This record gives sequence, C-alpha cells and structure tokens, in this order.
Amino acid sequence: MQKRIADRLVWAVKTLAVAPSDRILEIGCGNGSAVSLICKNLISGKVVAIDQSEKRIELARRVNAENVEAGKVTFLTAPLHEADLCQAQFDKIFAVNVNLFWMKAARELTILKERLLPGGAIYLFNQPPTKEKVGDIAERTVNNLRSAGFNVQPIVMGDIVPVPVVCVVADSGDA
Repeated sequence: MQKRIADRLVWAVKTLAVAPSDRILEIGCGNGSAVSLICKNLISGKVVAIDQSEKRIELARRVNAENVEAGKVTFLTAPLHEADLCQAQFDKIFAVNVNLFWMKAARELTILKERLLPGGAIYLFNQPPTKEKVGDIAERTVNNLRSAGFNVQPIVMGDIVPVPVVCVVADSGDA
C-alpha cells in the first residue's frame, strides 16, 4: 500500500512547475515524498536531496529506489552548510517546512546564492502549525532573502486545510 503524500508537498511540487530538464536541490527531503513526485516529470533533469537525518535519507532511498537506479536522484546526509554538492548548480532550489530560512539563514542563503543558476529560483515553503503564524513567517523569510541579496517575487499562498501554505520565491537577479 502506497503512503499518502501530504497536501503541502503535492502543492509545493505543483508550484515548482518541474521541467523535464530541471536540476533541482531539495533541502530537508525527509522521506523523499516530494522527490517521488518530481522524478515523474524528469527526463534529463536530476534532483539532489539532502537531509540531516540518516534514517530519513535511508527511507528516502528505499522509497525512491527506482529513481536512484535511473540516476534521477542523489541523496546526501548532511546539513546544508556541510553537504558535498561538488560544483553543482541548480535551476530550482526548494525547502518545505525548514524553519532555518525564516529564522537565521545568512550562511545557508549565501551557499544557495552560489548554487543557483542564472534564471533559477529558490522556493521556500512553510505550513506553520497555525494560520496566525503564516504572515510572520512569510515576512521574516522575505527579509532574510532580501538581506542575502535575493530579489523576492510575489508571495504565493496554497489554500491547504486547515492551515495555508506560504511560498516565498526569490531569484538572484542574474537572469
């Protein structure tokens, strides 16, 4: 029996509008559910998915065994600032419910700016525990991105019940 994928992840992947050749970095991939959805759209594209938890990465590899074997995804166990990404650059970088990005993210956003291809974008999704926190999280995320030199695009809201998902999209301005 296949496990149900959270609505926020389904909406996030839809919002990413994955192209067949996209090079994507997921930060905090958990059990690899979003990767499973993304890989359905990839032909020549690839995903690098990282998470700090060895157990979550092991599960993500099992869930995505076919995608790993097909060379569509690579999983790394590490925090972002320690991840060995070689010299990889990405069209799209995203994270779902990674609190770091609305809290204190200067070091990590500097890394992401270096990894983002010209014309690429960062998508930071968050579904807080209550509706009341959505605006604050969005505002703090926007401020962190702007402080790191990103151009913030209009905020996107996902009408997910019981709490909406907020997506802050930014680019480096190097189109």
